[in-house]
Amino acid sequence: MSSPDHQIVGRIFPRSDGVARVTGAERYTVDVSLPRMLHGRILSSPYAHALIQSIDTSEAEAMGAVVLTFDDVPKTRYNERIITIPPVLHKDHTVLADKVRRMGEAVAAVAAETEELAEQAARAIRVEYEVLPAVTDPHEAMKRGAPAIYDTVMWGKKEIAVENNVAAEREVNEGDAEKAFAEADATVEGTFRLPKVYHAQLETKSCVCRPEPDGGLTVWPTTQSIHNVRILLGEIFDIPLSKIDVRRVPIGGTFGSSIQMNSPIPICAALALKASRPVKLTYTREEDAHDHTRYGCTIDLKLAAKNDGTLLGADMELVADIGAHNIQAYSYLGVSIGWLVSLYKLPNVRYRGTAVYTNKAPSCAMQGFGNPQITFAVEQLIDELAETLDIDPIELRLKNYVGLGDTFWGQGPMVKSIVHSDGVPQLLATGSERIGWKTRPVAGQNRSEDERFCRGIGMARGFHTSSAGAPQPGDVIDFSGAMVKVNIDGSIDVITALMDHGGGTHEAIAKLVGEALCVPFDKVNVVPVGTQTTVYDCVTHATRGVYAGGGAAVKAAELLVGEILETAARYLNVYPDSLDLRLDEEAGQAEIYSPAIDCCRMTLEELAKRCWMESWKTLAAVESYRPTNCPPAYVAVFLEVEVDTWTGQVRTANAVMGSDCGTVVNPAMAVGQLEGGLSKGAGYALVEGCSWDADGQLASRGYWLDAKIAAFDESPHVENLTTFFADTYEPTGPFGAKGIGEAAMNPVAAAYANAIANAIGVRFYELPITPEKVLSALEGRKAEGDARKGRHLLDRSSGAGDAR
Repeated sequence: MSSPDHQIVGRIFPRSDGVARVTGAERYTVDVSLPRMLHGRILSSPYAHALIQSIDTSEAEAMGAVVLTFDDVPKTRYNERIITIPPVLHKDHTVLADKVRRMGEAVAAVAAETEELAEQAARAIRVEYEVLPAVTDPHEAMKRGAPAIYDTVMWGKKEIAVENNVAAEREVNEGDAEKAFAEADATVEGTFRLPKVYHAQLETKSCVCRPEPDGGLTVWPTTQSIHNVRILLGEIFDIPLSKIDVRRVPIGGTFGSSIQMNSPIPICAALALKASRPVKLTYTREEDAHDHTRYGCTIDLKLAAKNDGTLLGADMELVADIGAHNIQAYSYLGVSIGWLVSLYKLPNVRYRGTAVYTNKAPSCAMQGFGNPQITFAVEQLIDELAETLDIDPIELRLKNYVGLGDTFWGQGPMVKSIVHSDGVPQLLATGSERIGWKTRPVAGQNRSEDERFCRGIGMARGFHTSSAGAPQPGDVIDFSGAMVKVNIDGSIDVITALMDHGGGTHEAIAKLVGEALCVPFDKVNVVPVGTQTTVYDCVTHATRGVYAGGGAAVKAAELLVGEILETAARYLNVYPDSLDLRLDEEAGQAEIYSPAIDCCRMTLEELAKRCWMESWKTLAAVESYRPTNCPPAYVAVFLEVEVDTWTGQVRTANAVMGSDCGTVVNPAMAVGQLEGGLSKGAGYALVEGCSWDADGQLASRGYWLDAKIAAFDESPHVENLTTFFADTYEPTGPFGAKGIGEAAMNPVAAAYANAIANAIGVRFYELPITPEKVLSALEGRKAEGDARKGRHLLDRSSGAGDAR
């Protein structure tokens, strides 16, 4: 928790952007309107897999529309996400499709004076297709003779062949897994099937591009990384980066859907460059739903253990459905093994990961980048192992978890560090006490009087990394930068490219900088910026906002403290080391003072104003920061659920959410992260999932019909929701802070599965756990029980006959 010595960090203040957000005054990308701006639309393919034979644009052009086809755009192949270093980055994307590989893929685009005219022009384009067989099952896609989605892709600067639709493979072997399983006293295993899920963020993908007289571009995009958008636009259109300014615009939620450069951005840029006028292009909800999903995968996992519960090893095979484009699939395979071996100590591991192309929406990061999937499998098998060995599940977890002083893999084999803060024992002890763990029922034996409702208690623990930092460079780019400057009234401007997804990251940074400089919170401003006015920040992902982005801002502030004290020492005629900063709350000012000389003091405003009046300098500092750790942000989830055996519905009766995020910078928002994690995790566990038919047509459409995000009555309406925070301090984080965001959701689905298993005695290895699946499982269990009863009666009857 926050230290009582903190004057700003850990306190609750009104959000500086709160009024704008709740009154509709906040300007998102869709709110940007420029003089002479045209409106863009795309023409999407109605097929999932097809060759483009011809495109007739004459009717659209006769309407006065600017029209783009594949012939009008650069042929550069790129990857929309450039966190992986260029030499090992797979590239298969082009601005418009050279061949259709998914339903809804953009084959042409138009820009016109109004949205209505642009829509008419897009519909007027005539395309002839040669429809090809689609493949929607990754296991079928790998078979010899399956339709080839790609012949070749780029890998770095090399063109490589794609065989059997395999986009990437990865193997990791540690120790001797074969020997571990041979010597094991107990093993548990399962095949877990996790669906592709649409992000369902509030804001669909959007972009505004303005061509500049010097041949450059100014861009207002929906994105989590303005600098990566800039780099990719420069690469695709061969424009010097100094001529591209990508503006940071508030974002209406993302859940990882904008971690890459979104598909509309280069299309909008190409339209603007061809038209020589500004263009706005915004996806419809249907277009957005075709554009991105969480990674779907199949996980075959096996754990080995001794009789005393000591884990000996694991064997995992993962097949990931990456959809029509490769958005960092190789890294996904790497983080998947990282999540496994960072949950529990597994000295012997055998892992094989395969990423496979299908004619479906591309997979990208979504709240955990594979972590919820792995945790769903591992935390269920840990419960099963505890049952097999007759050990309390919490005791088994405490015996084997990766904690203080252990080596933590973080996001894969190349991201290793040491755990310096660990609140897991406190999370499990407090959570178990608050949920009533010691009184939880025997599995399947807590029915209501009318036999209709079954209650059960389950839990799961998990984590996420705070950044992708590591002691040495790897294949993932991860660093942030910030500039902090003092204005002549003593207020502070923080200049950072870091995105805030709506969860209060900028508020946290303002608090951290205010704490470092002893400046009141309301005098610290995170200013609107663009790529031309900021140093590089990789992207807001990997629960890195506060830890890495805030870490960069605090390091810049600490440099600035040195500059402030050295400058003030000149005026006060003392040595800089004799000075310090403090917050004078009554005056609402930062004060520079000498503890040894009571009269030796001046406010920060007085110092900044003298530097200005005497034409000396601006007090400012800039810093780039690469974290050398990625400390685990641990979360424990305890749930009590009620299963209606007549309808199959699962109700959340009670929930306890505990977080180890180090120093809590934003208390109210940290609680909100936990509550939001429960809500999103419940949706993933119980209702969400996308489906495609054999032709690659998206069958799950609409928020509340088939695509199925949780509706209001399907969200957790918890009788008693408790949140709490472990008393930890992360020594590598800004003021002891680490992350919370993705960690809040990662273990939730597993906790639901374990609670449901405790309620009805049936375990589910496939998500979502729908009412239909619950009823089917209960019916299957009843039929199995009836069959056993029949066999028992038959045996008794046979025995009696023999006796006679």
